[in-house]
Parts: sequence; C-alpha cells; structure tokens
Amino acid sequence: MTPEQYCRNKVLTTGSSLYYSLLYLPDDKKAAVTAIHAFCREASEVITASDPAIAHSKLSWWRSEIDRCFNEQAQHPVSKALQTPLQSWNLPQEYFHEILDGVQMDLEQHQYQTFNELGLYCYRLSGTTGLLTAEIYGYQHRDTLKYAQTLGTAFKLTHILRNTPRDSQHGHLYIPTETLQKFDVTTNELLQNTTPEKLQALFEYLTQQASKYYHQAFELLPNHDRYSQTPGLIQAAINLALLSEIRKDNSRILNQRVSLTPVRKLWIAWKTNRREKRKHRA
Repeated sequence: MTPEQYCRNKVLTTGSSLYYSLLYLPDDKKAAVTAIHAFCREASEVITASDPAIAHSKLSWWRSEIDRCFNEQAQHPVSKALQTPLQSWNLPQEYFHEILDGVQMDLEQHQYQTFNELGLYCYRLSGTTGLLTAEIYGYQHRDTLKYAQTLGTAFKLTHILRNTPRDSQHGHLYIPTETLQKFDVTTNELLQNTTPEKLQALFEYLTQQASKYYHQAFELLPNHDRYSQTPGLIQAAINLALLSEIRKDNSRILNQRVSLTPVRKLWIAWKTNRREKRKHRA
C-alpha cells in the first residue's frame, strides 16, 4: 500500500463529507488535502489511548515526526504522503504543530469555561486545517486566509454539536460551562437528557452560533477567490444542511447520530460546484 492509498483509506471513504467536497479537485490537490486530513485523523486518534502516558508519548512522537517530515526524513505513511505537498505548496510547519497543540488540549482539558477557550481549541484543530487547505486550493487575496480559518472553526463547532453524546460519554464536554449556565443546564441533565425543553433551547443556540461562523466566513471570502475555494464551500454547504437537520429536532442528537444520505451530499456537491462555476464564468 502506498502512502497515498493509506491516506485515502484513512479519511476519504465514500459517504464522508470530505469525499464529496473533493470530487471536482485535480488529483494532485486532492491527494494533498487528503494527506492533511489523514494527519489530522492520526493526530486526533492519539487521545484514544487507554493510558494517558502512552497518549502523551504518541503525541511527542508526532511532534518529532513533523520535524522529520519537514527535513524529508518521514517515517509514517501519512508523513510520507505529505512530502510532495510540502514541496509544492507553502505549508507552514507551525500549523502542523498547532494541530498537535490542539490534541494536547484534548489530553489535558476535558471541559471549557468560556467560548473564547473553546475558540482556541477549534482554531488549533480545525482553523489551521482550513489555512493549510486554502494554500492548496489557491488564493490571491490575504482575506481568503481569514475566511479559511473562520470556516474551519465553523466545521469544528458543527462536529462538536453533532457528537455531543459520544464525546460526553468519553469524558469530554466541549459545550462551555458559561453556556450551560446561561440555559440553566447541568452536566447530568445533558448526559441523561432529563430536561428536553432546556436542552432544546441550548442546542438551538449552539446551532445558531455555528451558523454565524459559516456566514462570517462567507463574508470574508473575496469574490475572485470563490472558485478556487469551491471544495471548502461544498463542505460548508453539506454542513449547513446537517445543521438544518439538527435544527428541525434538536433533541435528536442526544439519541441518535444525525446525518445526510450519500445521495443528498452528492446533490449538494454538484449543485454548489455548478453554482460556483457559473459565477466564475460570468
């Protein structure tokens, strides 16, 4: 198995939002973005280690591996797959270390007091991913980087909202304490789903907050960079559709995983790509 095949198997499964967002991307850029997301997946899986000491050891290994990767001495299949993108695009080394800093936050901090604290976590684990992929998609205006960072945060907030039950069961509560207090929701009420009216209000608020980040990102994206950034816009459209499904019945996310069918994701991807292509040609 080649390093590129390893990365595809890791993150580019049929049915994933990433798979559909990259459908219209040239092969070289698709391989580069896939490698970046495979690195993020490998890094995030560090926290699944049963022994915290092992988790910290794995994280330390990945820090060294990123340094080896930038010195063309990669050992892991994902790092080897990153070698070509590092040579072809301007991918700052510090962004990869920021992602690992986000993983370290996961290991050391299981709850956040404020949205500002959560915002730093979202930036490190997803905002930097947006910055890396923006380099590969291509841009002319620096404001596109602000768009990419904000969009990455929106993706992470959506992921947190969708996976609240699973994360809570594993000891991670990403909803800030100040937000729980605002809606008079205790941790036990959240875990046990005992106060549906309060929880519905809480999740409606969180859905609105995530939606705001998407629209802030869209406002930051310069028109002449829209077409090159189409993959991100496709992923955003899929995630906004997912938020819409969550909003229809917020209480569902505590009992089941809300998702879109592959056919719907394909339709959204095709429609978004067609729209951006028409705007580009106009």
